[in-house]
Amino acid sequence: MPQYKRPESVLVVVYTPELKALIIERSDFKDAWQSVTGSLEDDETPRETAVRELREELGIEASRYELQDWGIVNVWEIFEIWRHRYAPDVTENTEHVFGLLVPETFEPTLAPREHVGWLWRDCHVAAEAVFSPSNAEALRILPEMAVKFGATMITQGNA
Repeated sequence: MPQYKRPESVLVVVYTPELKALIIERSDFKDAWQSVTGSLEDDETPRETAVRELREELGIEASRYELQDWGIVNVWEIFEIWRHRYAPDVTENTEHVFGLLVPETFEPTLAPREHVGWLWRDCHVAAEAVFSPSNAEALRILPEMAVKFGATMITQGNA
């Protein structure tokens, strides 16, 4: 029997105090930019998945930074291109949204089978570049979430 993916995932917005967000380009879908994402495995919690995916996709240890559970859960229809990864009757995915505050931009170590490029962009610019509507929304609300979690922000008005 085939091993299907669990229809529950995380989205992790990696960002700096200046609200620069890291976006990465998928290797299996040309020009598809996104934040860190990944499906929960076995008995993993969403937080455990976020930590694992940050390590696998960017080569970083979340424990060195501030991993924030934004308390946002999205339910969205799985893109047709990826439906074969799920059980035949599964069409929706539940996504838990996190933020990872890092002190400054860095060069990630990408998993080459998953991602082929990376960019640091202002969160609003990044929101326009990503292909997923829930990812775009998470990037649009980044300024609000940074304030909620007490991240020090430098804006053009006070830089």
